[in-house]
This record gives sequence, structure tokens and C-alpha cells, in this order.
Amino acid sequence: MKRLVVIFSMLITTYGWSQNTFKRSLMLMGSDFEITVVAPDSAAADKHITNAVNEMERIEKLISSWDPDSQTSEINRNAGKKAVLVDRELFELIERALGLSQLTDGAFDITYASMDHIWQFDGSMQKMPNSEEVKASVAKVGYKNVELDKINSAVYLKRSGMKIGFGAIGKGYAADRAKKLLRDMGVSSGIINASGDITAWGLQPNGAPWKVAITNPMDKQKAYGTLPVTEGAVVTSGNYEKYVVFNGKRYSHIIDPRTGYPSNGLVSVTVFAPKAELADALATSIFVMGKTVGLNRIAQIPGVSCIIIDDKGTLFASEEIEIAKL
Repeated sequence: MKRLVVIFSMLITTYGWSQNTFKRSLMLMGSDFEITVVAPDSAAADKHITNAVNEMERIEKLISSWDPDSQTSEINRNAGKKAVLVDRELFELIERALGLSQLTDGAFDITYASMDHIWQFDGSMQKMPNSEEVKASVAKVGYKNVELDKINSAVYLKRSGMKIGFGAIGKGYAADRAKKLLRDMGVSSGIINASGDITAWGLQPNGAPWKVAITNPMDKQKAYGTLPVTEGAVVTSGNYEKYVVFNGKRYSHIIDPRTGYPSNGLVSVTVFAPKAELADALATSIFVMGKTVGLNRIAQIPGVSCIIIDDKGTLFASEEIEIAKL
């Protein structure tokens, strides 16, 4: 297997851009998105990017749990009552999400939306919730209580009050769909940054690969270096901005859906995968699973690798990745 030399920083750097590279920044899914394409002129680029934006807005309407008219909201409203017929696209997304839940032993779980949000990471928490509050907060969470009817493309949440949500997978899926659409339209090269969920294909106009960099969470002002990406996705999850500290222990905003307690011990996880949807889900899962289990689980998935930074600033990586600091 070809070894990757990975060096860190969290800016996207694109050296050697020419006038044939076009970029648009905008808000989608409540987050900052940036779409970059290589095209012969600005008119062609604008058309391509607009079509990609329209596709991501379509996906947002399909998966949004905030839109009362979405199929996702319809599923949630009927929890414990009846199965809901949904578009095949949504059904298959939920099916893949449940597969990821099995793969990660529930560290990833789209029914996390059922949680009572008793942890606050805005500076307002003065003490930890007690064990009974934590236990109650995840009482309705559990991917095994999602029932799928593949023949009729129907989804049923078995317990009243259950909810599904795509916060840990939706942006990655939208980026993948936009990338596919652009490639189908003949866009030979581009990079999509869906609020940190990055997917790229092709080369820059000067023949160089796109360059993605990953922040050093212990000192965001200093860069380790960059990683060339010509095909695939890179997603980084970090807890260095949203966390609380009690009794000298740091608790991340990433909650274990199985226990209701925040993850701890890691500050940054970067996953490299063929698709952003997969990388998105796994980056969150590794935070919950921890370094040892996370590295072991990633090693079992073909074409996927990761870099982990613990709360002491130590780097750990999949075997096929070679870390080279500047």
C-alpha cells in the first residue's frame, strides 16, 4: 500500500491556482460551505456551482429534522405509532447509517437526536449532571429500535419520543452528492469544503494536487504542513473549542449516545476515506470509542485511515500513514 506522508495545518491551501479555478462561499445546512471547481470560464463555473448548491439544498430539505415538512420530521412525528414511507434515497441513507452504528458498536447512532441535551458547552454549566439525569437523557436512544421495511421503503421508530437526525453525517453526504453531480456534468476537478468535511477530485490547473491541511489543536497558530488529496475525503473533528472542565477533567461536546457522557481523552480526529459521508461518521465515532478501539476499528475498513491527537498532544496514526513534521 502506498504510504502517505501527512503533515499538519487546518487551512485548505491551493497553490498555483489560475484563472480557471473558481470558488464560491455560502451558508448551507446552517454551516459555512465552500465550493471550488476548475472550469474554462466563469459562466461555466457559475452554472456548475449553482447546480451543486441546488443539489445540496434538496438534500437538506430531505434530511432536515428542523423542517416540519421533511420526510425525516414525518418519521420522528410518527415514532411509536406507525411506519412512514420515504424516498429510496433517504431510506438507503438511514440503512447505511444503521450499518455504521453496528460497525462502531453504537458509538455512531442517528437516534442521538432523541437525547435530552443536559450538557451545555456555552460556559453556563456550573456542575455536572447527576447519574440519574444522564441515564434518563439517553433513555430513548438506540439504533436497534429503528425498523426498516426494504420492500416498501418504510421507516419505523419503535419507541414513542424517538428521533433521528443527520448532524454527524448529513454534511458529508451532501458534499458527496454535490461532487457526483459536478463530475457527471463534466467538471474534471474540484474541492468541496462542507464546514470541515472536505472532498476533492482531480488536479489543480497547474497539475498539482489539491492540498488539505489539518490544525495542530494544541497550537492552532502553528502549522505542521499539508496533505495532497486527488481523490477522496478528509474530515476532522475536534473538541478544542467546545468543552467543559470539572475536577480537572475535560469533557468534549461530543457525547457518547450509549451512555450520555461526553467523550474525553482525545482532542482531534482526522479520517481519510473514499467518501465524506463515511469519514464524517467515523471521525465522530472515534472520539467516542477512544484511541485504541478507534485505531483498531479503522484498520478493519479497507481504504480508510486516521490520525488521532490525544489531550497530551501525542499523535497516533493508522499504519499506512507516515507523519512527517516540518
